[in-house]
Amino acid sequence: MSYFDDVAPKRPRYFRYIAITLVSAIIGGTVALAGAKVLVVPQKQTAATAGSQVTATSTGQVQTSFPTQGTESSFQSINIAKTVGPAIVGIGNFQVSNGYGSSGLREAGSGSGIIVDASKGYIVTNNHVIDGASKIVVSFADGRTVDGKLVGTDTRTDLAVVQIADPKDLVAASIGDSNSLQVGEPVMAIGNPGGQQFARSVTVGVVSALNRVLQLTGESSFNLIQTDAAINPGNSGGALLNWQGKVVGINSAKNGQTGFEGMGFAIPISDAWPIISQLMQTGRASHAGLLVSVDSRYTAEYAQAKGGKPGAMVASVSPNGPAATAGVKQGDIIGAVNDKAINDYYDLTHELFKYKAGDTVKLTVIRDGKETTLQAVLAELPTNQ
Repeated sequence: MSYFDDVAPKRPRYFRYIAITLVSAIIGGTVALAGAKVLVVPQKQTAATAGSQVTATSTGQVQTSFPTQGTESSFQSINIAKTVGPAIVGIGNFQVSNGYGSSGLREAGSGSGIIVDASKGYIVTNNHVIDGASKIVVSFADGRTVDGKLVGTDTRTDLAVVQIADPKDLVAASIGDSNSLQVGEPVMAIGNPGGQQFARSVTVGVVSALNRVLQLTGESSFNLIQTDAAINPGNSGGALLNWQGKVVGINSAKNGQTGFEGMGFAIPISDAWPIISQLMQTGRASHAGLLVSVDSRYTAEYAQAKGGKPGAMVASVSPNGPAATAGVKQGDIIGAVNDKAINDYYDLTHELFKYKAGDTVKLTVIRDGKETTLQAVLAELPTNQ
């Protein structure tokens, strides 16, 4: 299975994103994993309509309440598209390049964003949409195009917050509860596939599966929502909406392998919101960790081939860090965190993102073929390292 980048290139110039290999990584901080499958990350009327109720909150969010019983699906999707569409923006990533006019800037790629606080002009998107940008340009449904300021970004979760200086007449999307999603539930994706030419395109599908884990930096931190609603280059950072018109996910990845259709992935909003809130409030995100480095070559497949036990193999331990204090040593294999099985590096990263600095976790460690249990108090990880 391969996952191909979803940042829309600026035509006719090409902003190429390549699959992760053993020796290369794509923009957005995706890292190579030896022995892993080839993976990549994708990129970039406020009035109430009949049958829906719309109210504004103090942050400018549109609170939508759509009928769910006895209503045609097409009527439902029309209402959602009209109401939430203005809260979805286009984001242009401009980078320095010689030979592109007096400014020296070219639009390297584009993606999507979601207005989450209209009064303050806050917009959430993916980190890989704005990564490397010298200038961020935000385009709105009413035709406005303005510069955006990067408030904060977090490569570990592939999330970023952008702000515009003049939030006049903005409409914010309403945030839903992704924890309540069920497989088979209808959803809608709104974003900018291909850039402004196809801005605020609407696609409809269902929740195909929950709790998917992709081996991609950022996305590996979450149990992702899988959907068959079409997600194309430029959709990254856009909204996945439930049938009440509320954001339940941030569209971030797709399966682009030949022969596969309808396999898009979104970061669950309930998991992402604490990070988004931190970025809006402080411009940075706090994450907990063991302060160890892990050998990414030690995969479950490798362990099986060598007759070993699956887990995350510790390559080095930071002196006086949580793992060192707990007794973890180089060469140990972390097989579980609080009894949650760990199969490889990504499992460990994904599991630890559920905790905060100061939390105590039980580590099941395999050393010289023998299993032991250690207690570690997690510390805050260095910012974006």
